[in-house]
This record gives sequence, structure tokens and C-alpha cells, in this order.
Amino acid sequence: MPMYDFECSEHGSWELFFPMGHAPSSVPCDSCGSSARRVFSSPMVSSVDQRRMGIIDSTKATADRPEVVSSIPGDGRRHKQPMAPPDPRLRKLPRP
Repeated sequence: MPMYDFECSEHGSWELFFPMGHAPSSVPCDSCGSSARRVFSSPMVSSVDQRRMGIIDSTKATADRPEVVSSIPGDGRRHKQPMAPPDPRLRKLPRP
């Protein structure tokens, strides 16, 4: 639910939550009861994690300009897991 800013001429500003698209243009001030008008501000874009935005941007870029490679990139994420010892109960199962 988005947060909207309202400002009273005497008591300053505060924030209220309303469903998107249902915020009124003014609300009564909690302190004095006079009409407090809605203040329009910029969205909180700076609170977005820059690393995540970089990943999103690079993903969008590869849709139009795919990177051509000649081999599988070595990113260090593939680690060989040691195999578990075979379960002796599996020997009783039929083999194809």
C-alpha cells in the first residue's frame, strides 16, 4: 500500500497509507482539524538496490544485443559435489 504525504499549514507534514488511487486530495489535521492538503513528491527511486538494478539492466540489454561467446563462461559457480556412497537398498531394485 503506498504512502502519501499530507501537509497542514500550522502543524507541518505527515504520511498516511491509502490504497493506490484512493488517496484524497485533503484530510483533516489530527491536531487542529483544519484541512491538510496532499503533497506530491518524487517516488523513492533511490531506495532500490543498485546491484539488482544493474542485473535487470544487463538482462534487458541481452534481449536486444546478445553476447556471443566461444566457450562456456567460467564464473566459479560450478563446484563438483562429492558423490554420496551408494545406498545398499537400491541394489534390490530391478535394473532396466
